[in-house]
Amino acid sequence: MSQKAQELPVKSNLRPFPPGRTKIVEALKQLLENKELQSITISEIAKTAGVTEPLIYKYFKDKRDLLNQVLESYLEHYISRIEIDLKGIKGALNKLRKLIWTHIYHYATNRIFAKIILLEVKGFPIYFDSKSYQLSRQYGNIILGIIEEGIGSGEIREDISPSSLKQLILGGIERVVLPGLIFNRDISPDILTENLCDLLFYGISKNTPAPY
Repeated sequence: MSQKAQELPVKSNLRPFPPGRTKIVEALKQLLENKELQSITISEIAKTAGVTEPLIYKYFKDKRDLLNQVLESYLEHYISRIEIDLKGIKGALNKLRKLIWTHIYHYATNRIFAKIILLEVKGFPIYFDSKSYQLSRQYGNIILGIIEEGIGSGEIREDISPSSLKQLILGGIERVVLPGLIFNRDISPDILTENLCDLLFYGISKNTPAPY
């Protein structure tokens, strides 16, 4: 059975949007498949969506506001997905492994999502005032909760900084995915998760003997 076939439906709490707005969002996603945001014009988005430019400005302040709202919808779906995926999994390290695999899998199967969050938004201050950034922080808190659970259960060393480990996990995912994203190569969730977890878990597991 393929990975996609194993996926369960996710209940969405997202409000329905007017058809014109949906067309605009889908047009930007389509254009981002082959172009950078800075080279995409509002008129090009309007033409691709089959709408007028004034309609775009009715729903969005500018291109970057549109991009952040596209990312917002991706993140809302992703967080709903990961919360479901983690249910029933016992053990903090098992939860971290599942979270890392799911994170890489979403980047591998949705390159536009990966491109937006890794390459397009983080260098602009508007992102840090957006709901997308708050959703990213919410996701970070999920990771922190798992790490703190592992410290409390004795799976993870008590001298580990939860916030530093969270950053190491997120940074590690980003670094293993970026070459595939930038150079349009295959991204293997199984191989990359195994490699990353081997490195991370050796250092943080309380049961791992010191290398000296």
